[in-house]
Amino acid sequence: MKAPGCPLCDGPGGTLVFTSDKFRVIRCDEPGIAAFYRVVWSEHVPEFSQLPADDRRLCMDAVVCVEECLRQHLAPDKINLAALGNAVPHLHWHVIARFRWDSYFPGSVWSAAQRNASPQQLAEVVSKLTELELDLCARLSARSGNCSSM
Repeated sequence: MKAPGCPLCDGPGGTLVFTSDKFRVIRCDEPGIAAFYRVVWSEHVPEFSQLPADDRRLCMDAVVCVEECLRQHLAPDKINLAALGNAVPHLHWHVIARFRWDSYFPGSVWSAAQRNASPQQLAEVVSKLTELELDLCARLSARSGNCSSM
């Protein structure tokens, strides 16, 4: 079920990396953050607790899969996970690779920037995203789904 006017119902919400009947994974373009992903539930559901138990497991398995790929391919200093939904009350998880040099570290990506991220360091991480996303897509597809064309 879709909700009129919901940006995550009306469009992908970022660059589509993976899609299945239940959820999709998108890459978000956020200044100063090289690897910012969202796992977006397909059905318009505001709260995680509204999903049946099997769907909660599936959703969290997808979040963990994204986190594992970020850790393996990028070796970040930290992974941030968040499911706020205050601005967009459609169930989605933020999975963000954080580096000590990123614009906001150690604060949240929604806090004031503390520095300009190095274009060279950003480019180095971005250069690894295609391989990361192919791996992520293969892992999620093995659990049944469809990899988007990248």
